[in-house]
Amino acid sequence: MFVTPAFAEETPAEGQLHTETGVAHDEGHGKAVFGPFDTSTFASQLLWLVITFGLFYMLMQKVIVPRVGSILENRHDRIAQDLDEAARLKSEADAAIETYERELSAAKAKAGQIASVARDEAKAKADAERAKVEADLNAKIAAAETRIGEIKAKAFAEVDTIAIDTVGSIVEELIGSKATAADIKAAVSGVAKQGA
Repeated sequence: MFVTPAFAEETPAEGQLHTETGVAHDEGHGKAVFGPFDTSTFASQLLWLVITFGLFYMLMQKVIVPRVGSILENRHDRIAQDLDEAARLKSEADAAIETYERELSAAKAKAGQIASVARDEAKAKADAERAKVEADLNAKIAAAETRIGEIKAKAFAEVDTIAIDTVGSIVEELIGSKATAADIKAAVSGVAKQGA
């Protein structure tokens, strides 16, 4: 039977069932009892409670808990693998840093050694160049002193001749007559001995 909203709002006759609840109207009790609190239906409600609880329990035990457990186990395994990988990478990084520091200190020591050798070689080369230049200068100085000595000796040798010529010219100008070469030479030799 088809029930319209207007028909459902009408008050059913006494002894008829209400179309929405399926419960007979009992006008003598006053108000109708709410279905779940009706004591006449407790046994069926408890039966359905046990059946649905059992079904949900079996569903949880057989389907949901194993899935959740496998998900948690997978995550635990993945986290453990990630931690192991992180520890391995950290140990590799520590080894790489240690190797780098060892190679860096070896390179610094080698650089210091190379710099020391280069400095010693440069110093030895500079000392050799300086010694060579000093030897060349000493040779040139010695040659110059020898030459100066020769020029000086030649000049001193010619000084007597120049002095004799000059004295002869002066005597001739002062006296008006020429003096003999032997007299002039004896006079110049006497003066040279007194000056020495």
